[in-house]
Amino acid sequence: MSHFEETLSEAKQQELLEKYDPEAGTRKLKGLPLWIAFGGLLAFSLFHLYTGIFGMLTAQLQRSIHLGFALALIFLLFPARKKNRGKEFKVVWYDIILALVSVFVGAYWPVMIDDLVLRTGNITQIDFLVGLAAILLVLEATRRTVGLPITIIAIIFMVYAVFGPYMPSAIAHRGLELDRLVQTMFFTTEGILGTPIGVSSTFIFLFLLFGSFLIKTGVGEYFNDLSIAIAGRSVGGPAKVAVFSSALQGTISGSSVANVVTSGAFTIPMMKNLGYKKEFAGAVEAASSTGGQLMPPIMGAAAFLMVEFIGGISYWEIAKAAAIPAVLYFTGIWIMTHFEAKRIGLRGLTKEEMPSKKEVFGKLYLLIPIIAIVLLLMTGMSVIRAALWSIVITVVVSAIKKETRIGFKGIIEALVEGARSALGVAAATAAAGIIVGVVTKTGLGLKMANGLLDIAGGALLPTLFLTMIASLILGMGSPTTANYVITSTIAAPAIILLGVPDLSAHLFVFYFGIVADITPPVALAAFAAAAISGGEPFRTGVESTKLAISAFIIPYMFVLSPELLMIDTTWTYLIWVVSTAFIGMIAISAGVIGFWVRKLNWMERIVSLGAGICLIYPENISDIVGLVLFTILLALQYFYKRGQIHNVQN
Repeated sequence: MSHFEETLSEAKQQELLEKYDPEAGTRKLKGLPLWIAFGGLLAFSLFHLYTGIFGMLTAQLQRSIHLGFALALIFLLFPARKKNRGKEFKVVWYDIILALVSVFVGAYWPVMIDDLVLRTGNITQIDFLVGLAAILLVLEATRRTVGLPITIIAIIFMVYAVFGPYMPSAIAHRGLELDRLVQTMFFTTEGILGTPIGVSSTFIFLFLLFGSFLIKTGVGEYFNDLSIAIAGRSVGGPAKVAVFSSALQGTISGSSVANVVTSGAFTIPMMKNLGYKKEFAGAVEAASSTGGQLMPPIMGAAAFLMVEFIGGISYWEIAKAAAIPAVLYFTGIWIMTHFEAKRIGLRGLTKEEMPSKKEVFGKLYLLIPIIAIVLLLMTGMSVIRAALWSIVITVVVSAIKKETRIGFKGIIEALVEGARSALGVAAATAAAGIIVGVVTKTGLGLKMANGLLDIAGGALLPTLFLTMIASLILGMGSPTTANYVITSTIAAPAIILLGVPDLSAHLFVFYFGIVADITPPVALAAFAAAAISGGEPFRTGVESTKLAISAFIIPYMFVLSPELLMIDTTWTYLIWVVSTAFIGMIAISAGVIGFWVRKLNWMERIVSLGAGICLIYPENISDIVGLVLFTILLALQYFYKRGQIHNVQN
């Protein structure tokens, strides 16, 4: 950006991405390997465009080809050791072998489909070896792209599947023979080729491609300029710019860390320049960027999995249900940054520091593709068709002005980058399929759900609390997709057994899986923000958690009051619930920051937090109590401040 000189260079941004986001850590290729990888990525995208336009292949074929492409490209692009990422590191002999075996494994179903269908339930020695190779390749590819946590969890689940009879009685089962395990994992649609990678090979890939085309138009940079034009001159403007910009960036990025690095490279130096502490500047960006995955219409990749896991629900219904909670989340952060800015007396941007509003609003047409996809989904169009048309609309809209025009070269680059961004998701969903396969075969999901209910004594709030802790722990260092798959198959059923609507239960675990990115001790998004701000990483994580306090409250709200998700409600009641929740956010923000109209003492902070919780809790009596406390506190704030001003004047 041109408005501030201290923004991070593209090289520095890439360095931070590689450090904190495993999915970005590719090696730099040159010569023949570069062209092979380039061609492979382009072919990967063209395959998905072809099947999206002319119709998906049968489940096993679509998913196995998708898997073969992803595995082969991962072994070409991602080195085995982390220290070699981002460097000009040649493709070593064993990576070439692994890539070739991946191609063979991916082609096995298309070539052998007739034989495999005829001998359903039985596998030959060759089948066994191919299936075993598929499992090992998926585990290694997941380790390289996503990291160790999800890889270790997948291995533990497979060990559990084989050694079931030797497990504690509460989770014991008959056990699976190794050949039966291999068959489940690769020769059914209950393992690696299960629902998670099915979603990756259809919806997710095309939406990632759409995001790649949006980036090519320069819409990411435009979001920053638009945010400044709208919020830059207000009190604490730079922090509000970060909130607004990151909410918009969430429409094109499915990664908290990627969002932090791209928008934070601009917003964090701007906040520091105007007086925000390093940790607070990093925390604002981390909390806002993490919330980007909660923002419809394009939420994190896990939202597409939700469509399949819940069943009988469209993606548009999920996006619509998530709208009010997402707005409340960003409202909470916005209010906190406002109070913090008032507390320490920070100004907004000057007129000279602002971009030209005429130029900014002259590019509003760049938002047309995002508006278009909302309208297309509203009309009931399938997710795949909506994504395809949105890509076409993006290319057409980009041609309006020369500086945003994509062109043929840009289209090819967008196809390649879109495929590259899908590699980590493909590996994560394949590994998640292993976990789902074990849960399905062993009945572990029901056992864990019943166990969770037993520990919680069958009460809803303790069950929600234990589920939250499980989601946060599983989300530490794991991608949202894998985290959601695990929690939705193990923890969400416990909530559903207590009579909570399926959508509320699944969004509950979805929220906490995402919030794990800013929750210490492993807060990857906060650590990435700290690397930009120069702040202390752990303290940045703590500050991020404070700013995102609404994310720890909102899921409880929509479980206790599904009306927030627009489930079985009237507009009048919905307006009441949202209004009280919004007022509650103001009270909680004031209590956390310690400032409202003036500085709050410790007693006022406690009362403010109590008022906020009463208002947020969806119950009439608590709402009335909260409103009374809120009104009294607000009146005391104004009267006390007016008294201070009067005394000074006298």
